Amino acid sequence: MTNTFGTESAAAAGPAAVPGAAPASAGQERLAKAVRAAEQALIEFEIAVETFRVEVENFSRLHHQRLGPMYARLDELDALIAEAVAAHSGDRADIERAWEARALVMPMPGVEELFGGLLGSDGVRPVEDPNPPRRVRPGKEAQRLYRELVRKAHPDLAQDDEEEKERRSAFIARVNEAYAYADEDALQALAAEWEAGPVPLADLPGEAEVLYARLEWLAERKEMLSAMAAELDESAIGQMMRLAPDDPDALLNEIAEQLLGQVAQREARLAELVRDPADG
Repeated sequence: MTNTFGTESAAAAGPAAVPGAAPASAGQERLAKAVRAAEQALIEFEIAVETFRVEVENFSRLHHQRLGPMYARLDELDALIAEAVAAHSGDRADIERAWEARALVMPMPGVEELFGGLLGSDGVRPVEDPNPPRRVRPGKEAQRLYRELVRKAHPDLAQDDEEEKERRSAFIARVNEAYAYADEDALQALAAEWEAGPVPLADLPGEAEVLYARLEWLAERKEMLSAMAAELDESAIGQMMRLAPDDPDALLNEIAEQLLGQVAQREARLAELVRDPADG
């Protein structure tokens, strides 16, 4: 997806009749339809924000897993080259540059203990990821299944039934996890599970003040999601992903190729510096 969080308003069905209630006025019917449309628009917007959040998180994890060792190798080669230059020249400025380069790759004592293992001694997250995502952006089928499941099972569709909201929230949490790992089999199984289970449909509230309160809540929720989307878009990873909005996985591969080239250049430079003059 691109970093544009548009919404799609589906045609909303009319309000469900409440047994025993007086017929709704035309104005109240329009209000109920507006609530339904706002709910659907919010669900679509939430899908867009969540899919982008998954991509940002996956890109961050894969960037660290795949490219972290290359960045570390470059830092080590820079230190070795600076040390070799200093050893040849004996110049104080070269020696200071070598110290500075070595300091960048030396472990920082106490960091792992301070952050409870979340950061390694180099000040970044450990490269080891027990269950890394398969790719930055899940495939088309996973995207389709995810959107369909959220549209059917979103907790907001439960209206005022708190028990049903809890059931839906727990189900959507499992859907989000399966989507984050691009697990199409799990998404298929969740789709079958939802179709087989009860899907209670709550009646629309009959009172106009309740409908107005619902619209206010939807507006507040949309504002919160907009802030979350903006924060993701302006993050370091979000800005990096702007370079390849259509294929972030290709961007990772491109960066990896560039880093491999830089590693090869530095290794060649180091080999020249440490070569025995007698071998030349």
